[in-house]
Formats: sequence, C-alpha cells, structure tokens
Amino acid sequence: MFCYKCGAQLPDDARFCYKCGAQLGGQAGQAGAPSQPAATAAPSPAGSATIAGPQVTEMKCPGCGAPIKPQFGEMVVTCDYCGSSISLSTDGWRGVDKHTMLPLKYGTKESALSLLGSIMDRGLLRKHLQEESVNEEMTLSVVPYWIVPVSARTSYTAVDAAAEVGSIATTAALFGLMGGAFGGGGRNSGFGMGMMEGTMFGGMAMGGMGGGRNTVRAYSLDGNYQFPVIAMKALAEYQPQDYAFALQQRVPFSTSSMPKFAKVLNGDVGEDAAKNNAKSGVDQLQSMKAHKQHHMVQKISTQTDVSDPELMHVPVWFARYNHKGKKIVVVLDANSGGVINSIGLD
Repeated sequence: MFCYKCGAQLPDDARFCYKCGAQLGGQAGQAGAPSQPAATAAPSPAGSATIAGPQVTEMKCPGCGAPIKPQFGEMVVTCDYCGSSISLSTDGWRGVDKHTMLPLKYGTKESALSLLGSIMDRGLLRKHLQEESVNEEMTLSVVPYWIVPVSARTSYTAVDAAAEVGSIATTAALFGLMGGAFGGGGRNSGFGMGMMEGTMFGGMAMGGMGGGRNTVRAYSLDGNYQFPVIAMKALAEYQPQDYAFALQQRVPFSTSSMPKFAKVLNGDVGEDAAKNNAKSGVDQLQSMKAHKQHHMVQKISTQTDVSDPELMHVPVWFARYNHKGKKIVVVLDANSGGVINSIGLD
C-alpha cells in the first residue's frame, strides 16, 4: 500500500506512515500504533530542533509520528516502530541527528559460548576455565553508546630515556665497586654495602654520576579518538576503557535483522554527560600512554577538543559465570567478537 499523503510505499498492515506520520485508513483504519516495525529506519530530522519540553512525558516520534512515552529517568529513547531516536537536553527533547548500529554476527547462544570458550581458556593459567565454570546467564541486548569524537594533545616533561638508563647503569657499577672496596668480598661485605647504599641512592649516584635527574625534556602526545560512552548508568561498570568498535561496519539503525529475544535498550545518559565522560576517558588514556613511554613523567596536562557525538546501538552478549564461587562477567561485542569489558577475568 502507499501513503495517501506523501506517497511512500508501506507494509499492507501499516497504521502510520513512517515518513510523514500520517494515520492510515483501510483495513487498519483505527488510530493507533503500528503492529509491526518498519523494515528500515527513517532518518532523524536535521538540525536537532527541540520537539518537546523537558517535562513532557508523551510525544510523537519525529520520524514516523508514532507515540513515544519515555520512562522515568530515560534521556535517550528509540522509537519501536521506525528506529528514530530522541535525546533529552536542558532545552528539551531533540531528535538525534545520526543514529547507527553495528550488525549482529554472533547472534546465537551457541556461537557466543564457543567464542567465549576460546577467550576464557586463553593462556596456560586459564586452561579449561570455561569448562570448570557454571554459566549462569547469557543475555543478548542492543546497547546504546554515544560515539564521541575527541582530539587531544598532551604536554608533559619526563626524564630522558637514555639518561635514565645511563644513571641506572652508573649506579649499579658504582655499587659493585664500593661493595668490593668496603666489604672486602668477605662475610661482612653486606654490612659495608648496606651502609653505602642509602647514601648512594640519595646523592651522587642518581643525581650526580648518572646525570639522569637533571636531564628533563619536554614531550607532546597527540591522539584522535572515537570514544565510546555507554549511555546507561546501570551498565557504567562495563564502560569501555581502551576498546574500539568496528565503526567502519556501522549501518543506519534498524531492528529488522535482530532476533526477537534481543531487547533494544534506551539510555539515561544524555549528550552533554557523554561529552564530559569522553573527555575524562581520553585524559586517562593519554596519561596512560605517556607513562608507558616514559617511566618518570613529571608535569602533564591535556587539552581536548570534543565534537558532537552520534548514537550507536551495539549488539552485546552479557555472560555471567560462577567459577568456584568467584563471579566472572564478560561483555562480548556480538559484532566483532571482541571483549568490551570483563569482571573477574584476570
């Protein structure tokens, strides 16, 4: 059938036009919500104009006109019928400009468990870990993430690596000489060495002979991120730290390919909070990278530039195991098969 108002081709049993929101007559002539979701997502309105005030508890979807009733505390709501999303800001409810998703590749419990087995049993110390654990829960959900573009430049000072190595080598050599001279190589050599060791560390060896402490250089570290912020406070403990989704595979949001048992979740973290969380996350990542490159980092500061995020739903398996009384939780990316986060999986 076709919409009488805009001419869009629709399913025969459609009650709403997913393009213009017009109520349709015919066999389903009563006003109401569509009985089936549209096969493809309608684009969200450009410009993110405010469509309702912040206190409104019921409104029409900006994509298809179907009723949307946010639950208490929700700040990101996806339409069940066309896949358009709205987000609550200080000004009110706005349409999300860009809403995408990652395709589901590990869509059965069996495929996810097989993948989890290879992940959990990796390494000699974890051999047969899955086999010795009891799987207590396997849940597939479609979880909302804000993908926040962040560019960062970190400036810091640190001891020059070559000078640091030279200082350590000089100190070690000097300790050997002094130990031989004062200890005589006999049973009392430990006493002589101990007496000198504190003096050497506190003064000449680290500060003078090696020169490492006085050789401080300035460094900078640039980074560009598409930082994922989980849009649900209840799942904050599973926030990705240094995980990258396969963004090149994302497609326009649609629930048509998702199994019926996979629930599409709404969020309670808005865009502004997501930006702040992304900034904090990138600050930590930049600091970790700087400390990884130099062991003696001193002054460090990071400047970030945060852009508007996009909303992306990701199919995620939540697997909970009991291993001899110890809880293990693995959050599995059902698109790429990567571990987004885990608890108890050392």
